[in-house]
Amino acid sequence: MDYNTQRKKLIMPEYGRHIQQMIEYVRDIEDKEKRNEQIKSVLTVMGILNPSLRDINDFKHKLWDHVHIISDFEIDIDSPYPTPTKETFSARPNPIPLETSPLKAAHYGRNIQNMIDMVAAKEDGEVKDNMIRVLANYMRQQYLIWNKDAVTEETIFADIRKLSGGRLIVGPDIHLGVFKETAHNFGGQAHNDGQRESAAQRSATGRDAGAHRDAAQFRNRPKNNKFRNNNIKNRKQN
Repeated sequence: MDYNTQRKKLIMPEYGRHIQQMIEYVRDIEDKEKRNEQIKSVLTVMGILNPSLRDINDFKHKLWDHVHIISDFEIDIDSPYPTPTKETFSARPNPIPLETSPLKAAHYGRNIQNMIDMVAAKEDGEVKDNMIRVLANYMRQQYLIWNKDAVTEETIFADIRKLSGGRLIVGPDIHLGVFKETAHNFGGQAHNDGQRESAAQRSATGRDAGAHRDAAQFRNRPKNNKFRNNNIKNRKQN
């Protein structure tokens, strides 16, 4: 029995084994013109099996590249696009340099520190003042994430001066507006909770009232002494 574990590894499993076998068959055709003719039919089937590529602008270019990849870059065909090489897909991307400098204020994060450096490099003027105002408001929001107490604008302005190394000094004409915390839609939930709690209280009150009423009726029920009198009468006769 032929198991998949014993077969050749699929290079692109999304196309399946039949497409890989078809490409290998076309690769082994000696006549190049026939190879070019047959590979177009294979490309049509590949486009049907992978319709998500149609959302890409150059999906035909992708299909031709996939043909070369599945053939392990050994197929000799006339492609309308530049023929890719194995080194193109096996080369590792350039590493992204990471900043290793310590943060001056961890509760603000590195992005705010970079923004302060960028704003400090701007020329003085109205644009820079507006950038400072927006930056200060954003810093106040980040500050309140870690510290739930209110923060004054003087504290924010002092942090801007500290993080910029004294290069960025907020002018006296810049002030922060009143901070309004984002209102969460808890009103409806609290109202519903209050209704449920009130219903539960009314239910409990009704149960208690019913229990007291039953107890009162039990205490005030007419006493039936017929059974007791018959027992006394029988004892006297005996």
